[in-house]
Amino acid sequence: MADQIVKYENRYPAAIITLNSPATRNALSIAMIDAVMESITHAENVARVRALIFTATDPAFCGGKDLKELRGALDRLKFDATGAVWEGALRGEQMIDRVYKLSKPTIAAVNGVAVAGGAGLLSACDMVVAAPEARIGYPEMKRGIQAGMVILHLMRLVGERQARYLVLTGELVSAEKAFQMGMINAVVAKERLLDTALEWAREVALNAPKAEAISKSLLRRFSSQAVAMSMTEYTAAPHLTDECRAGLEAFFAKRPAPWAPE
Repeated sequence: MADQIVKYENRYPAAIITLNSPATRNALSIAMIDAVMESITHAENVARVRALIFTATDPAFCGGKDLKELRGALDRLKFDATGAVWEGALRGEQMIDRVYKLSKPTIAAVNGVAVAGGAGLLSACDMVVAAPEARIGYPEMKRGIQAGMVILHLMRLVGERQARYLVLTGELVSAEKAFQMGMINAVVAKERLLDTALEWAREVALNAPKAEAISKSLLRRFSSQAVAMSMTEYTAAPHLTDECRAGLEAFFAKRPAPWAPE
């Protein structure tokens, strides 16, 4: 289990899905995304799984897209005037969309930093509990990468004013501030993180399964922001431009991005 990029554990009444690539701060590589999707499929098909818990191996919850993987992909992508679509980014968006649309309740147990796609993953979950050391943010544009469907879920949770601030500044907010903004449900000591998530899962298990699935469908339908933009509309947009290449080159060379103020 220790060498698996995603660990899966049945702990009735929940399935615990653990991002397990600490060396990359649990970055969303294509392999990571595929493994998460496989775990979700398995959990969906097990009747005794009444909730899915997403967590991660320290030191981070999820550092967003795998920038080293993206760096290699940039040399293979064909850019035109509008940019280029990266398959890895699309698959990440599809994973977040799938988590949001699951018929079974989802809980994120956030042990550390969650940025970009990592913040998107937790915001797509039904409930979130975070350790005090967690930090949540959307710094994509610092690297020349546009924010995508993560914006949709952020706005759904905190409203447009707060979402604009978080996306445009890229600030990483503390767990306590995220709680005050409505991004998460509770802040607990790290050693209580999984216990709290499992307590919530046990409450969920008291629900009638069919009523729960229908209620979750209605919650999604009644969330106006969530239905304002479909996956088809979003995936038609480019993810990457020449700015991204320049931003990543600067990032890996540890120098300021070319657009940064002098």
